[in-house]
Amino acid sequence: MLDLTVVILTKDESLHIARCIELIKSLTSNIILIDCHSTDGTQAIARSMGATVIEHEWPGNQAAQFNWALDNIKIDSEWILRLDADEYLLPELIDEIKERLPKIPVDVNGIVFKRRHIFMDRWMKGGIYPVKMLRMFRNGHACYEQRMMDEHLKLLKGGSIEFENDFCDHNLNNISWFCKKHIDYAIREAAEMLNTEYNLSGNAEIESGLDEQACKKHKLKQAYIKKPLFWRSFAYFTYRYFFKGAWRDGREGFLFAFLQGWWYRTLVDAKIFEIKKKCGNDTDKIKNHLKEEYGITL
Repeated sequence: MLDLTVVILTKDESLHIARCIELIKSLTSNIILIDCHSTDGTQAIARSMGATVIEHEWPGNQAAQFNWALDNIKIDSEWILRLDADEYLLPELIDEIKERLPKIPVDVNGIVFKRRHIFMDRWMKGGIYPVKMLRMFRNGHACYEQRMMDEHLKLLKGGSIEFENDFCDHNLNNISWFCKKHIDYAIREAAEMLNTEYNLSGNAEIESGLDEQACKKHKLKQAYIKKPLFWRSFAYFTYRYFFKGAWRDGREGFLFAFLQGWWYRTLVDAKIFEIKKKCGNDTDKIKNHLKEEYGITL
């Protein structure tokens, strides 16, 4: 077993949690769930598979929940791996971790993996693959940046390296669940984009310590924000579907690019349009509106 702890954030993940744990058990027995009061049997499944379950109220976003775990849970291992319940490591990545982790140079504190999206049981090879994410780090050397959406782990010191093989984001819920999730995401994404545009929080700059793709993604989003409402969501879909090759992934590829790339981004723009109609460019009004209407404090 490796000197590694896996931390998984959960809320009603009985559909996924057994798969996630089963595929990481060969790496470590130190598996911790930070669970937000699941009622569907998630906790019992995890405990039956040897995981430790700690309940903690949802603080509003994944970054805050994971940072709470780092600050409050005793973790003795050298390395920490962060996973979602609907994610899993491919066998090739598991073998690579077993082989390479004990040999990592002391000046390397983070490891970047490639994430592949499995949508409607099909690998989305076009559009956005590969998404490269810092997901493994030396204990005490990383935390999440403070964002409501699209948050990334950042290194506090030291460098990172990239592994060759993939992990998967493979949610087994239906399309209705997928759409509802993105409806819930839309107001947080809108608030994040308004914060970037107007610096509502006073601290909207890109944080240091992020890996290369995370920095690039944030810079692209800053450029995206400057483009006209609604037109930009269509342009983003066109780029993903035609130029990045999502069309090669069949009907599933069209649905994934359309729902996540055009429909969702249009919904975010609709939220921004609605807020600006009520508040104009008055930053105080925007902040008060977000707090009173959606419970979002910046």
